[in-house]
Amino acid sequence: MLKKIIVSNHRMYRQMSDFVTQYNENHIPTTAFQKLLLSVGSATVSLFDPQRADMIATMGETTGTHALKYMRDKMINNPEGSEILQLQPRINTSTVDLDKLRCMPENTLGYAYFKFLNHNKVTPDSRGSVQFIDDVELAYVMQRYREVHDLFHTVLGMPTNMLGEVTVKWIEAFQTKLPMTLSGGLFGAIRLKPKQREQYVQHYLPWAIQTGLNSNFMLNIYFEKRWEQPMEELHKELNIKPLEIINLK
Repeated sequence: MLKKIIVSNHRMYRQMSDFVTQYNENHIPTTAFQKLLLSVGSATVSLFDPQRADMIATMGETTGTHALKYMRDKMINNPEGSEILQLQPRINTSTVDLDKLRCMPENTLGYAYFKFLNHNKVTPDSRGSVQFIDDVELAYVMQRYREVHDLFHTVLGMPTNMLGEVTVKWIEAFQTKLPMTLSGGLFGAIRLKPKQREQYVQHYLPWAIQTGLNSNFMLNIYFEKRWEQPMEELHKELNIKPLEIINLK
């Protein structure tokens, strides 16, 4: 009964969210058969061209319904995760003051996130809108997952090269159960260079498996309210022991 009340409250709150407006503008209704075609097609293209972010996004949306329900339930049953579902915050340059993050102490999440974005030449505006998920609440869960992906990298201390992406995908696979994260971990590893593959097998993969199995659910972190939190404290809260990055050419 309590879960039903919480879900009802989520529906009431999301009417006030700008995400719903964006969702209504971008949503493309599809049948089960159309979703199957999209999932097969996007998976095939992604396998041969992992740089096609649009195809990876489509595969995630058309194959992730059960995982998204799992993720939503994990958030509903957590006070901070439930608040995120209610308020539906967004992470982009309109909502995040990057200049403020740049001036924060170096040991904080906010500064670490700014440093990650600046060092890797990426922007929080790069995440596409959800299109093929028919349930607006599940669509938000997917959107939230996309928008905190760079924060996952930040917290985990992983770069945006292939080795870092594959490592993060393995941890996301354990945390989210999304099929496209598992396929990203499996097939992304094939594309590693010999030296990277050696480091991956010896250090990164074992660490990713241990972290994925033992860490707390990162989507329950309201990152926007944690900018001033020391990274060491956040790591302890999430039960994450950072892996020392080995610079590879």
